[in-house]
Amino acid sequence: MTIAEIAMRMIAYPGATRHDINHLLKVHAFAKLIAERENVGADALRTIEAAALMHDIAIPLCREKYGSTAGKLQEREGMELVRDFFRGTDAEDALIGRVTYLVGHHHTLTDIDGIDYQILIEADYLVNADESDYETESVRNMLERVFRTKTGKEILKRMYLE
Repeated sequence: MTIAEIAMRMIAYPGATRHDINHLLKVHAFAKLIAERENVGADALRTIEAAALMHDIAIPLCREKYGSTAGKLQEREGMELVRDFFRGTDAEDALIGRVTYLVGHHHTLTDIDGIDYQILIEADYLVNADESDYETESVRNMLERVFRTKTGKEILKRMYLE
């Protein structure tokens, strides 16, 4: 399954709104930019791109089931949705497993265990900071406590702190 196929399936995902689609495409763009500038390998890049496109897969379900899109609800519901999304495709088990893990942890800012996880957290925050108009102090806190990649830090500073 190609990244383009994943993107198109997410664009057509049941219940996804125009905002949801725009969000996942923006997170994907930032994730790809950061990953390429950080020189990650081809397998990691593919995982990062797939996870960026799928990270909010549970939002339509959470909206309907709970009336909330809270991060912890997304993490809990998202893992099974990722497995369902890939069922019957030619996607490799390693990709499915890692994307499932990343979607199930994309609002957890502790115990970040890989460059793919780090980049997903940074890309999602970059988009959320704009969409939710985060306060400067919140941005500064994320820069100091969570952001680790040179590229992510550079983008965050340029967009929100200069």
